[in-house]
Amino acid sequence: MVRLSNGTLIIQTVDFFTPVVDDPYQFGQIAAANSLSDIYAMGGTPKFALNIVGFPSEDLSLDILSEILKGGMDIASKAGVPILGGHSIKDKEPKYGMVVTGLSNGNPIENSTAQKDDSLILTKPLGLGVISTAIKKEIASKQMINDAINTMTTLNKTASEIMVDIGVNACTDITGYGLLGHLLEMCKGSELCADIKFDTIKFIDGSIKAAYDNIIPGGTKRNLSFIEKHIKFSDNIDKTKQLLLADAQTSGGLLISVPKSKEKELQAKLLDANCNAMKIGHMTEIKSNFIKVS
Repeated sequence: MVRLSNGTLIIQTVDFFTPVVDDPYQFGQIAAANSLSDIYAMGGTPKFALNIVGFPSEDLSLDILSEILKGGMDIASKAGVPILGGHSIKDKEPKYGMVVTGLSNGNPIENSTAQKDDSLILTKPLGLGVISTAIKKEIASKQMINDAINTMTTLNKTASEIMVDIGVNACTDITGYGLLGHLLEMCKGSELCADIKFDTIKFIDGSIKAAYDNIIPGGTKRNLSFIEKHIKFSDNIDKTKQLLLADAQTSGGLLISVPKSKEKELQAKLLDANCNAMKIGHMTEIKSNFIKVS
């Protein structure tokens, strides 16, 4: 973030990754939505973007690259964001993403300013990492694939605008570190603990069964290994459920910490706007662990 002399606060983010689906156009859409997400998590408005591309032009047709860029452009258009240019290099594996520049709507919403007794609202279901792995193994059903793509290509724009209008205390988007990893950052930064309920969390259909069939990405396993010392799991939360909560997401939803007095209003407006909002827990004073899952 950079504040100009006139008080305007500029926020900027960058993200790119390798394909998570087979279709190049859909990959471009997902990568663009993911790149925009950090701006939305801060309650900002993206203003313009630059493409970042790595592509094996000697091994793959440039038509594939065109489809990737078209997918990114279409999502940027939905967000009202012009793509001003970008940079590309030759790479052994395709990579795509964006640098996004935006403006803050007042004071930026941070991930370290949650307050005691805040309610925690999640705006997209989990399970994207598990399904991405099932896609790579060619065992995902068409319905699982479609649901995952619909989730990953949905912008967090509307949810962001609603939370700015309501007034919330903190927010983060759920991406590579999974729900538990990003929630842990919020807890540490806010010097609070989170108490969450597994049964209140929605998962994309098929992802729980796939996880119990051991379709677990390596990143998800590393996430849990890194953070589990900070988390107290109830006896009913077995290892697979723990992994599902740590599942590495791509273009996941927003995790919003909102005053309890505004919880119902926020949920109602999100649901009216077709955002898959769910209350998953609340913030409490510091205890022996940063997160409790029951």
